[in-house]
Amino acid sequence: MVRLPTPAQIAQPLVDVLTARHASLRRSVIVALDGRGGAGKSTLAAVLAESCGTRGVTVAVIGGDDFYAGGTAERWDQRSPSEKAAQVIDWHRQHRVLEDLRLRGNASWYPFDWEAPDWNSDRVPLRSTPMSLTSADIVSLEGAYSARPELHDVLDILILLNTPTEQRRRQLLQREGDDYRTDWEARWSAAEYHYFGVIMPPDRFDHVL
Repeated sequence: MVRLPTPAQIAQPLVDVLTARHASLRRSVIVALDGRGGAGKSTLAAVLAESCGTRGVTVAVIGGDDFYAGGTAERWDQRSPSEKAAQVIDWHRQHRVLEDLRLRGNASWYPFDWEAPDWNSDRVPLRSTPMSLTSADIVSLEGAYSARPELHDVLDILILLNTPTEQRRRQLLQREGDDYRTDWEARWSAAEYHYFGVIMPPDRFDHVL
């Protein structure tokens, strides 16, 4: 069995890259940490923040799932893979947040309410209390579709976490439980295959881990 590197081992070269870029730009560095479901993006983002912090470099992490676009299951299932990839995340709101952080040094947004009683609606359930964030030396937008082309003008570094499929499936199963078997692959994988195969293949990223 191949032993995969730990998140800390994966993060270490990135820490060097991010701290060097921050030193050269002398402003916040905005990073997209992209990857398929179950790749371990959230874990890596947390490890990066901790590792950079030991060097005196501050990191602010934005969860891409806050910007899920919602919608009914019926409407979602009728979309083509390209339509799903284009519409699953509200990248317009992501762009505004990143632009505000770069220009004003702070931003706020209303996250998607994952605890809402009914997601199966065209009315997107957002939390009633906004999230607020002050910019940091490194700003990490973490989540699938975070490196999409529409955001490239406000991103400095594009990172792909390319975790082996079986490892991702194990992590998804652990995270999602039985819902993964019946829903995740059928509902989400087509959009991800299109996005990572056509829109943002590995050679479009600055770093592939």
